[in-house]
Amino acid sequence: MEIRPHRKINRKITKVIKVGNVSVGGNSPISVQSMTNTLTTDVIGTINQIHSLEEAGADIVRVSCPDELSTKSLKNIIKDVSVPIVADIHFHYKRAIEAAEAGASCLRINPGNIGSKERVMDIIKAAKNNNCSIRIGVNAGSLDKTLLEKYKEPCPEALVESAQYNIKLLEDNDFFNFKISVKSSDIFLTVKAYKKLSEICDYPLHLGVTEAGGLLTGSIKSSIGIGQLLMNGIGDTIRVSLSSDPVDEVKAGYEILKSLGIRSRGVNIISCPSCARQAFPVIETVKLLEKRLAHIKKPVSLSIIGCVVNGPGEAAQTEIGLTGGGQDNNLLYLSGIPHEKVPSSKIIDKVVELVEKKIKD
Repeated sequence: MEIRPHRKINRKITKVIKVGNVSVGGNSPISVQSMTNTLTTDVIGTINQIHSLEEAGADIVRVSCPDELSTKSLKNIIKDVSVPIVADIHFHYKRAIEAAEAGASCLRINPGNIGSKERVMDIIKAAKNNNCSIRIGVNAGSLDKTLLEKYKEPCPEALVESAQYNIKLLEDNDFFNFKISVKSSDIFLTVKAYKKLSEICDYPLHLGVTEAGGLLTGSIKSSIGIGQLLMNGIGDTIRVSLSSDPVDEVKAGYEILKSLGIRSRGVNIISCPSCARQAFPVIETVKLLEKRLAHIKKPVSLSIIGCVVNGPGEAAQTEIGLTGGGQDNNLLYLSGIPHEKVPSSKIIDKVVELVEKKIKD
């Protein structure tokens, strides 16, 4: 019921690769990723954070491997989690080889700082030997010096040229199990680069606006950038980069997908901003419902509207609806049909009861 008939995204069908047991590309669901921010050498802390991300719905989790102690720790971390782990590699190509041998499902390498062609070839060999996929992770902030000299500044053409060079390098070495990203902290640069890349290659694309900012600003920037691309049928996996708890990245990722009718998880609450017409405290009600329903994983659509202006119309589009009514006569709907009246003091408990009953049924 959440995905309304007039919504239609013609997604580009890309090649399918495997990141552990998760398929990326083709008709596979668009996966949601995040990245740990613990010290990788803190094995217990990292495992606990990955478990929190798994619980939030992360399909893939990336772990930074800045030194040899981190890649040694990676082996113990991977043993204790079920989600596929991507090893994040910068500067030191040997870390990629160690991560592949430790059991990483994917190696993220940055062409701008990984080093020579020979080093990339060594990484490809390690990926082949350990059944590892690769992400070519091009970033505007760390482009190769030759490209910066050629283009004078980061631009879509520079990001795409970097991606193309590395695509050819992998293909020439008979390696095709890879995905690509061309990220920038600038939304316009990011969107243009991905559109250009999508026109010339069929490999799966990892979407994101890098270094997007804090929870609010970063979520807004990411929604604009990632959302535009998804609406144009571009993208196979996403990561919302936030200076916040990594769990927030997963939540934001799912909210972007839910908003576009692409993928749903948990309760999708449609609610009004409230005004003088509200018959119950809408804002506080929504806050409490979000907390009480945070454990729900199956998709359920819920509308919480303070008055009868839009309430019945939204209730007709959701599985459970609540419309504010005069004299403490708020009306609950099930699939658009009036169900029962409920006083304001009972709204929270009654709505939670109906959602949980629906999940069980």
